Amino acid sequence: MLLLLSTCTAQVPQVPLQLNDGLEIPAYDASEDIVVHIGYTASYNHTTLIPNWVAWELTAEEANGRVEGQYSFSRDPDVKFPKASREDYSNSGWDKGHMAPRADMKWSARALEESYYFTNVCPQDHEMNSQAWRKIEELTRRTARRYGAVYVVCGPLFDTENHRHIRPACVHVPDRFYKALAVNTSEGFRTVAFIVENSPQDGSPRRYAVTVDSVEVLIGRDLFPLIPEEAETSFEWNDWK
Repeated sequence: MLLLLSTCTAQVPQVPLQLNDGLEIPAYDASEDIVVHIGYTASYNHTTLIPNWVAWELTAEEANGRVEGQYSFSRDPDVKFPKASREDYSNSGWDKGHMAPRADMKWSARALEESYYFTNVCPQDHEMNSQAWRKIEELTRRTARRYGAVYVVCGPLFDTENHRHIRPACVHVPDRFYKALAVNTSEGFRTVAFIVENSPQDGSPRRYAVTVDSVEVLIGRDLFPLIPEEAETSFEWNDWK
């Protein structure tokens, strides 16, 4: 279990519940503030002011969405205070990094607009966001087109007790990010995950690929409780490249 202790102490779920909400939904604690939008589901943390996790299913049809629109980042009306705002990020030097990317939500104007809620945003290094993280996002859409659908869950990782914050709102800045993917093939489920440092990163997705099981050990949470455990302990890169 990762430590999230600091002057702005985060609450970590201790008793995950396996709920049959969908293949993309991780195990979660009954105390978490879960918000369901048309394109994604998120667990919002009112101490860190970022999501604990964001999950969504992306189909091949959705991955080819062409809806366009200009939206501003905004507070999610469906979660209680405290919650992050645009002002919290102003002049911070950090990107407002989508967890569920806008390009995955271009199948619906509503889904695209809701992707700009701060329940779907974490502070990200600009180069990491625009390079390594973007490449993983593009791989995810290719995967949806290849297999018909991909199940995705991603979120922040904190490695130290005294991690960074955006003051004065105390928005927590993750040390790393993970993204886990699962597909259902004719030969059964296949999974892979990625862990990327929240610092300048421009490598290919293969550089950051790890097993889903290794991420679950780090975060103390079952990311795909409805998928057989044996599918999470290894990956074949040919399934994803």
